Amino acid sequence: MSMFKKVLASVGIGSAKVDTRLEEAQVVAGGTLRGVVSIRGGQVEQQIDAIYIYVKTQYEKEENDKKVTREAEIARILITEGFLLQAEEVREIPFELTVPERTPVSYRHTPVWLMTGLDIKMALDPSDHDYLEVLPSDNMQVIFGALDKLGFRLREVTNEYAPRLGAGLPFVQEFEYVPTREFRGALDELEVMFFPQGDDLEMYIQIDRRARGLGGFLAEAIGTDESFIRFTLTGNELRRGVQEVSSQLHQFISHYS
Repeated sequence: MSMFKKVLASVGIGSAKVDTRLEEAQVVAGGTLRGVVSIRGGQVEQQIDAIYIYVKTQYEKEENDKKVTREAEIARILITEGFLLQAEEVREIPFELTVPERTPVSYRHTPVWLMTGLDIKMALDPSDHDYLEVLPSDNMQVIFGALDKLGFRLREVTNEYAPRLGAGLPFVQEFEYVPTREFRGALDELEVMFFPQGDDLEMYIQIDRRARGLGGFLAEAIGTDESFIRFTLTGNELRRGVQEVSSQLHQFISHYS
């Protein structure tokens, strides 16, 4: 009977269960999450080799002329080393982890979640999923406020496959804006990507100019109506607030529009 139970546990029947409870499911990118991992033993004792928490999201990728959704691992955090979990034993392990700065914010349809996994050799590893609400950092909020002040409306937020820009991740999060006031006649759209650098904020901006006349339509047809610019605003510049930053962005965008 004992061997039969072990066989069942190896395929997930009557085996250990895991549940993660967070103090708060809302966190700023780069901030701290606290919680408890609760493990309940199954019908037989099991050797738990490790407990990991993974920070995950998903992104879009074009394959064979169609968009597909892929899962991405942003971080993997070791919560505890191995231990022997007795049958029916309940063990609770508190944890604290830092959500990476590059974690995408939970705007529109961008899911971010934690997956807690028990590493058990020769068995189906139990796991638990907990969705997070990731808020933009203070630096990002300043940029959002500045773009709003300049009359740009956020149209779409997506995680797009871009391993060359992802700095170790297979995607980047793109914020797509459309102009509603001053730049309405000059630009079709503005795409912004953020690359936090501690106190500073590096940005990659794609400026898509509106076609004007025959030359403009030709430029649009061959893809030369877009400018790709990467630049950094320091923490000191960002702390000057929305008004100051909007003036800098206005000057910058005007130069390329």
